[in-house]
Amino acid sequence: MRIERPPGGPVSSPIRVTVWNENRHEQLEPEIAERYPTGIHGALAEGLVANLGEGVVVRTATLDEPEHGLTEEVLRETDVLTWWGHAAHGEVADEVVDRVHRHVLAGMGLIVLHSGHWSKVFGRLMGTSCTLRWRSEHDRELVWTVDPTHPIAQGVPHPMVIEEDEMYGEFFDIPAPDELVFISSFSGGEVFRSGCTFKRGHGKVFYFKPGDQDYPVYFHQGVRRVISNAVQWAVTVRPERAEPTLLRYETEDFYTGHSYGGALSDEARAALEAQAAQ
Repeated sequence: MRIERPPGGPVSSPIRVTVWNENRHEQLEPEIAERYPTGIHGALAEGLVANLGEGVVVRTATLDEPEHGLTEEVLRETDVLTWWGHAAHGEVADEVVDRVHRHVLAGMGLIVLHSGHWSKVFGRLMGTSCTLRWRSEHDRELVWTVDPTHPIAQGVPHPMVIEEDEMYGEFFDIPAPDELVFISSFSGGEVFRSGCTFKRGHGKVFYFKPGDQDYPVYFHQGVRRVISNAVQWAVTVRPERAEPTLLRYETEDFYTGHSYGGALSDEARAALEAQAAQ
């Protein structure tokens, strides 16, 4: 599925977004297919186009596509990737996780949504279990803006009221966020760090909690506004996409780094490897 920006005049630099969804609930559960007739990925893509218009070009990708729709070419052409998964985290191929991880470190933005907290790629980037407490009993969720000056919070009601959603609560086992943008409170009194930013390498990561297959949260205008703002925020402006690299610089040479393979020279390393193989 590919949603182009709406017709109009040319735009110099539309943000290229890939919306990824495992797309399993929609295939297996008729009530969820009815709730999200174009899939959760379709609802997310429609929200981005509705909010960002000609400033965005959106494509979608799903788990069952070859290479999960996240080929090297697709990721190379993606400024920001949004990720929704829940029931099939274990089916995501490690080589695709490696590829996404590498592109984030090189500067691709990543927006991790709801149950994506337990995705392989988010866990890899966080380095923790990313576990939490949860309950799905039609809780009301209030999303409170902690940082009203943050770009992701612009145009978002304070609090944002979501009449029904799944409860996520603390303790949320993530590293301390670089920025805490939102916290949520629930009918049972729980609270949760529901909007967190992180820098990883040259890439920006935003985790946003609201949104579950059992509730029509991705049609909520405030939720759509947050995700659209996050996509704009997550773009890394660099002349080229490249991972942080260990380089050796000569004294007084501030500009020309040389590749460096570690403390051993290539010759010494090869000799040690040959010795170990004997």
